[in-house]
Amino acid sequence: MSDWKTYKLKEITTKIGSGATPRGGKDAYLESGDYSLIRSQNVLDFTFSYNGLAFINLEQASQLNNVTLEERDVLLNITGDSVARVCQVPNEVLPARVNQHVAIIRPDTSKLSPEFLKYYLLNPKCKNQLLSFSAVGATRNALTKGMIEDLEIQIPSIDEQQRIASILSSLDDKIELNRQTNQTLETIAQTLFQEMCVPKGEELPEGWRVGKLGEIYKTTSGGTPSRAKMEYYENGTINWVKSKELGSFYVLETEEKITDIALKNSSAKLLPENSILMAMYGATVAEISILGEPATCNQAICAILPNDNYPYSYVYEFLKDKRDEIKSMAVGAAQQNISQVVIQGIEMIIPTDEIVSNFHKRVEPIYLQIKNNIQENQTLIALRDSLLPKLMKGEIEI
Repeated sequence: MSDWKTYKLKEITTKIGSGATPRGGKDAYLESGDYSLIRSQNVLDFTFSYNGLAFINLEQASQLNNVTLEERDVLLNITGDSVARVCQVPNEVLPARVNQHVAIIRPDTSKLSPEFLKYYLLNPKCKNQLLSFSAVGATRNALTKGMIEDLEIQIPSIDEQQRIASILSSLDDKIELNRQTNQTLETIAQTLFQEMCVPKGEELPEGWRVGKLGEIYKTTSGGTPSRAKMEYYENGTINWVKSKELGSFYVLETEEKITDIALKNSSAKLLPENSILMAMYGATVAEISILGEPATCNQAICAILPNDNYPYSYVYEFLKDKRDEIKSMAVGAAQQNISQVVIQGIEMIIPTDEIVSNFHKRVEPIYLQIKNNIQENQTLIALRDSLLPKLMKGEIEI
């Protein structure tokens, strides 16, 4: 790194600034419109999320002309729990503005590559520095404009920056392609379910019936091994699923793992591959995922166990299709919850065994491809995350 130079960020950028919420707040947002309004929920590390993307009209956008986004701009969350998350604005959302929780950082491209800056800010060393800045002197985590402007970064030549960014971008591009492919595959699977397993009229076809989930699937729950016993968690190899980890198609990797000793000495139990997990409490109530390999879960999750007669794909697509309806069954003032008994009593329209079997044969290869793409992404993410700090230290010669 002998030829790398140190700058304050304000010395090698042409813009650093955040926006505002249009008058009227959320009530003023549009479902569609000429201008996107990017909020902190849209800025994830490495990637932009379209979930909850708001829109504003021309008049609202004109009041935020000082925070007009341009291609390749870097986005940085500057307040709250998501502080220091970083991505780049995708061209597809332009023209766009940002609200007060998101900062635009626009590099002087003769000195600083926007893609290199994105990865520099995502490097754990810089990320931790930003998090430490945000925790100083306030009740809520926040990064000020001055903090961002005075952030010191060490960079190589612009050509070297572009080569480093190209390596990391190639990995992220493949990760994003796999994500988009999986979204398409999930849509295809759901369409097949609608065509094959949902009756077209008010009368049920011959051989179909109305039943309850508990008639055809057994359910169980999990448990939390004692936190007081280190041997239950230290060097654990068994995935232990928490409700906040549900919502994606498959669960293949978990934040925490437990040991065989924990499994034998707690209410946690080993669940078979292809169990369907449903959150029973809190903000994630009714979120579901398929268990990608044998694992266990905590007591806030109901596991719907697979069986030979009715494959897991059928109940997964059914529950995903009815998620909003099932969520409305939750009760409780302080915390919404739905019990195993309620889940077992969910009414289902049950096609003939032959139809359900044919449906599973159609979607099983789709599910397998989704699973393979998720596993490939885990490998790519691990590779990117291991390369990133080394490239930012100049430890790897390009």
